Amino acid sequence: MSDDQISPGLRRGYAMGSLATGAFGTVPGLLLLPYLTDTLGVSALVAGLIVFLPKAWDVVLNPLAGRWSDAAAVRTGTRRPYLLWGGLALVVCFALLFAGVLTGPTAGAWWAAVMYFGCATAISFFGVPYVAMPAEMTDSYHERTRIMTLRVAFLALAILISGAGSPAIRNAIGGVEGYRAMGLFVSVVILIGVLGAYFGTRTARRSTVLFSEGTLLQQLRSVIKVRDFTLLALTFAIQYAAIGMMLAGVDYVATYYLNNHAGASIIFVLFVGPALITMPLWNRLGRRYGKKTGYLFSSSLMTAGVVLLGLSMLAVDPAAGQYLAYAITAIIGIGYAGAQVFPLAMLPDTAAVDARRTGVNRIGLFTGVWGAIDTVTMAAGTGFFALALAIGGYQAGVGVTAEGPRQPALVAIIVAFTLVPAVFFLASLVLLRGYRLTGQDVEERLADDDIPAGAGDSSEAVDPVEAGALAPGRYAPRTTTPPSGD
Repeated sequence: MSDDQISPGLRRGYAMGSLATGAFGTVPGLLLLPYLTDTLGVSALVAGLIVFLPKAWDVVLNPLAGRWSDAAAVRTGTRRPYLLWGGLALVVCFALLFAGVLTGPTAGAWWAAVMYFGCATAISFFGVPYVAMPAEMTDSYHERTRIMTLRVAFLALAILISGAGSPAIRNAIGGVEGYRAMGLFVSVVILIGVLGAYFGTRTARRSTVLFSEGTLLQQLRSVIKVRDFTLLALTFAIQYAAIGMMLAGVDYVATYYLNNHAGASIIFVLFVGPALITMPLWNRLGRRYGKKTGYLFSSSLMTAGVVLLGLSMLAVDPAAGQYLAYAITAIIGIGYAGAQVFPLAMLPDTAAVDARRTGVNRIGLFTGVWGAIDTVTMAAGTGFFALALAIGGYQAGVGVTAEGPRQPALVAIIVAFTLVPAVFFLASLVLLRGYRLTGQDVEERLADDDIPAGAGDSSEAVDPVEAGALAPGRYAPRTTTPPSGD
């Protein structure tokens, strides 16, 4: 095994962390809003703010967590303590979030808001260092791809277990007790992921990452200047807002359109399950036609499926249309699988080429910005769905009150679950077309050992200080030979 190839055990240990990020990234978006509105009696607008504001806090906190973990990596050679303490804090806060300690509309809203702020803070200190670790575990571009592939597989497994299991547990027990049991179940899944990632990466090599002491604003500006990364991040952000709307609507669609609480678990299995089956197919398509083409195709398939689902739900009576809805959801899930694989595979491409261009690997900063976008846009999608409920006349704790299959609240649920996300998906495709980095570009820029790090080609040569990668007068790029002594 070469120096750049890590052991399968280390690869699996790292991937286990996705059990924590996947479970936390799924369940609040799926069940927190209905828990607040239908169980605690909180108004839809207030519930939307409770879901959104803690995630907006992560926009500030994620880059800071990245900077602090960078400093720890320079000082101690590892980010792993952040995984343990941030992860354990997440386990506790998540269990308390759905514990039902305070259940009135006002008291329950305050309790949920405080606990969700705690969850958002904890996931930042776990998630940002976690995503940054592969850049320090190996210098091999291809080995990082293998690490990411296994991570996505564990992520899909976590989403499937928590997304399908959580509604089933809640429904089996019912009421506040059902949510409490569900919260404990998900907390155990998160705990397994946290401990697996912490102990499973104990043999990871020590970090030698460079640390820039530039201000946070300077670092953010330097990342935004990387055109392909910015376009990719914005594309992913718009799609994640749309997915956040759909995720928030699953429980409402199951209850008020399908008239079947088990429908939430069925929809989730059909939406996420294809990722475990079709991932090898998407990988082959990407190798043959390129990642950008694969991303465009999978996103287009997902968009077409969402439009078809919305039109069918508006036109077909729920009693006759539920099986059609399930079939279309499976098609959407196939597209969704590709729309997850390709951007996560393209992110390290942009970071690797930037490292070659500037001479400094800024993967921690890239992943911090990416994580902030991921977090806030998913929460924004939930907030948009809550706004649609309010516009449609949805009443907290009552559900759809008017009689008939097409009352305003139900129409709002369907439109916010399908047609509005479709508009977001279409906008993301426009941005994605501007992404220019191809597989040939990446291979040429990373394979030419005659070009010194930081030189790139004559059209892209930059000074690392001017690029914002290094603070003036403090650090210099690593070289392959030690400096000469006196």
